[in-house]
Amino acid sequence: MLIGIIASFCISFIFPFLYNACWYLVLILTGFVALDIFILFISKEGIEAHRSTPEKLSNGDENAIVVSVKNYYTFPIRAKIIDEIPFQFQIRNFEIIRKIKANATDDFQYYLRPTERGEYFFGSLNVYAISPLRLISKRYIFDKDAMVPTYPSYIQLRKYDLIAFSNNLFQYGLKKIRRIGHTMEFEQIKEYVAGDDIRTINWKATAKKNSLMVNQFQDEKSQSIYMVIDKGRTMQMPFNGLSLLDYAINATLVLSNIILKKHDRAGMLSFSKKVENRVVAEKRNSQMQSILENLYNISTDFFESDYSRLYADIKKNINQRSLILLYTNFETIDGLQRQLPYLKGIAKNHLLVVVFFQNTELNHIIQKKSEKIQEIYDKVIAEKFIFEKKLIVNELKKHGIHSVLTQPENLTLDTINKYLEIKSRGIL
Repeated sequence: MLIGIIASFCISFIFPFLYNACWYLVLILTGFVALDIFILFISKEGIEAHRSTPEKLSNGDENAIVVSVKNYYTFPIRAKIIDEIPFQFQIRNFEIIRKIKANATDDFQYYLRPTERGEYFFGSLNVYAISPLRLISKRYIFDKDAMVPTYPSYIQLRKYDLIAFSNNLFQYGLKKIRRIGHTMEFEQIKEYVAGDDIRTINWKATAKKNSLMVNQFQDEKSQSIYMVIDKGRTMQMPFNGLSLLDYAINATLVLSNIILKKHDRAGMLSFSKKVENRVVAEKRNSQMQSILENLYNISTDFFESDYSRLYADIKKNINQRSLILLYTNFETIDGLQRQLPYLKGIAKNHLLVVVFFQNTELNHIIQKKSEKIQEIYDKVIAEKFIFEKKLIVNELKKHGIHSVLTQPENLTLDTINKYLEIKSRGIL
């Protein structure tokens, strides 16, 4: 409308008789603006808004943020919502525009995906109320300076929670095997069958039944599982905005929950230049909270990892034979060879599983059709690095060390599979 009036004044230079009419239009516009100001500002509480955030954000996942707006005006309004999102997301053009009926409440939802742990500070929730005249808008400010911490992915924890209770392990590429244990926890007396340990023959029961009877014992359930997170230089590499370190942290949280629900003892530690964030393997009610807090507080400058210190720490502090899942990354066979003596030392007293990562970007290079000489060179180098990963798996296997070579996005499921496989086969 204002542009139309300005255009009319310009035309009045050619047609002077329009000049007075233009001033009438200015008066009409002024009247409408005054009316718009009156109906918007006469009420001190024209609208009310509130931002609902989770108690904590889940790292690497889509987190729902809900904005609720209540319209107290007696006429419908257009609400322009500008939320001051934490700077970590670098979203500078956030805006939601909705029409809200008179005396009605409307909820809007948007999603944020954090890619690092820590504290995220929301600024003000700004809501601009626009009347049907659309000449003036009134700003309302709500929910100033709210802080929400970002924790390791508890959304994944809920997603994989039911796997711990599933009897259909074959769905994950596993076959459940019943293994007869030899602990002191007695289960039953049964008839001898070929393959039973003759040392378990119960001679008194055999004399009464006049046939060979053996004692059967329950398998040991409460085993110690330690997840060791390398927070050195090699874990800094990002995939889909999330570092390998944070992928390992998320997987550790999910696996810890499943370990405890499988009646095993879950523990963890992290290392680079020194060993930190240690949680002793226990089965306490507060164990998950302790693991969660230590995972949240993992910090690093991505120094070179000291495997000799890790080996010495494990030898000193973990006396019982345990399953040790080591989250790390080896890019070349030479990198593995430098640390292999320490890995062999750990594997001598424990069941060691080395979990490391495929570089998915290399697969994209290999699958891409080469049109230039440089692209051919890139493809050859990419194939060399992928082949080196396979050599690393074979080298670890040669020394009796288990391994999991996985893509970052499949890390959680693949480590769960490995743990369930080890439980099922009774390797530990």
